[in-house]
Amino acid sequence: MKVLLDEDVHVKLMDWLVEKGHDVLRVPSGFKNGQVIGLAKRESRVLITRDKDFANRLMYPPSACSGIVILRVHPPELGKLILALQMLLAELAADQVRGKLIIVEEEGYHLLS
Repeated sequence: MKVLLDEDVHVKLMDWLVEKGHDVLRVPSGFKNGQVIGLAKRESRVLITRDKDFANRLMYPPSACSGIVILRVHPPELGKLILALQMLLAELAADQVRGKLIIVEEEGYHLLS
């Protein structure tokens, strides 16, 4: 899967995703939300973020990019983030994520269109 990892997500999550065979790009420091979603769209990438602003489907429609995954894991420790993403990636293929908003929590996820 082609992933755009927001700057608010643990940097070492990038290493784990690459290890699992994903094509990962990190959002450059200081990008505003509009720039982030624009980059995800241009690059056809799934945005993985902790920024709850991206849950606003009117401002940031997930169909504008390859999907948006919002991590709602507290505290956002690397191990907890990996476990939450492992569960998601084990159950959903890239085509099931495309154009969707997915809220990932420790105990599961919510798939929204």
